[in-house]
Amino acid sequence: MSQFFQIHPDNPQARLIKQAAGIIHGGGIVALPTDSCYALVCHLDDKAAVERLRRIRGIDEKQHLTLMCRDLSEIALYARVDNRQFRILKSATPGPFTVILEATREVPRRLSHPSRKTIGLRVPEHPVTNALLEELGQPLIGSTLIMPDGELLNDPDEIRERLAKLVDLIIDGGPCPMEPTTVIDLTSDEPLLVRQGRGDPAVFGL
Repeated sequence: MSQFFQIHPDNPQARLIKQAAGIIHGGGIVALPTDSCYALVCHLDDKAAVERLRRIRGIDEKQHLTLMCRDLSEIALYARVDNRQFRILKSATPGPFTVILEATREVPRRLSHPSRKTIGLRVPEHPVTNALLEELGQPLIGSTLIMPDGELLNDPDEIRERLAKLVDLIIDGGPCPMEPTTVIDLTSDEPLLVRQGRGDPAVFGL
């Protein structure tokens, strides 16, 4: 049975953030609020947790998971970013965007796309998520909380009702926007819109 933390959306309680980080370090899967909608996250290097997360979502290794990073410098550790891409990312982060870039060797092979060697990355803008990333000192791997039937879960009580036996912690950080991130592929010469979500793609020139 999962734990349930009520964390203030603007001023996260440090004690609860520390406990949440401990659950993640212990191999737990956490449902948490972001600047787009709720997401499922786990430790980057925990193969078993990543596999559990994929099973909950009902997705296979061909679908990108997303690395949630603290800032652009952390993105550059896990993805190859040239000067053009960096300028674009600087204007679009933090915010409700997921960008697809070529993965570096720092990304475990099981997390990158098996045929393209790419990875989805984002820098969220939500106090709870950001506090947890700071406490961990490294990215989280995760995915939008969409059920296998395509339903987007965005209410903490409903998440608790549906996922209490599947995840280890549910963080109630209040309501989130009911839209996933906008996904932009930056691996080609020009940005490509993969999914329209909350973020305005105009910032990428689209």
